[in-house]
Amino acid sequence: MLSDWSAECSSDDPVLVVPWSDPSDPSGNRRFIDLRENPYDLDHLPEVEQHPSLMHALRALNAPRAAVFTAKCDAWPLEAEELDDLRANLDVTSDDAPTGFGSYIDILWRERSLFASYHQMEQRVHRLTRHSSPLDQPYAMLDCVIRPALVDLAGPQEGFAVSLYVKAIGHDPQAAEQNWASALDAVVALLRSKDLALG
Repeated sequence: MLSDWSAECSSDDPVLVVPWSDPSDPSGNRRFIDLRENPYDLDHLPEVEQHPSLMHALRALNAPRAAVFTAKCDAWPLEAEELDDLRANLDVTSDDAPTGFGSYIDILWRERSLFASYHQMEQRVHRLTRHSSPLDQPYAMLDCVIRPALVDLAGPQEGFAVSLYVKAIGHDPQAAEQNWASALDAVVALLRSKDLALG
């Protein structure tokens, strides 16, 4: 699997705020849902109804023994520009892979000292990309972006979140989504593994 990471932590970059709500959604459904406390609220996320792999990922990442929890997610068929960039990175032609699919999940580490330390977050993300590179996912890419975060669930805390972007290509839309689902499962398994915690 092609794996990379970067940081967007300048004063001009957006901050992930938890809890959040979408002011443009009059129904109030687009908001932070704490899946650690309310795992059955997965049923209220329209993204997971359409993409079972995303549901499995969210369930695993918010499980009681998981080191992280999730704040936001989305999944989508890749647009032309995004698809061109991914094919170029994977060195695959448009004839071999005319379609693509991707997702992101914003994750936060539960351990307060890790959440608050940019240095530790950088080490953790570097470890994740190092361990994901050997995965047998030739048509997929993991891109991790470290972002500033403000969490106020039991008192305000400032620290860092990671946006996990998993994208894949395929010879048709179904193959692209299958490649994405397989890659997402592999990344989530890594995040749940002791290898990531130990180095």
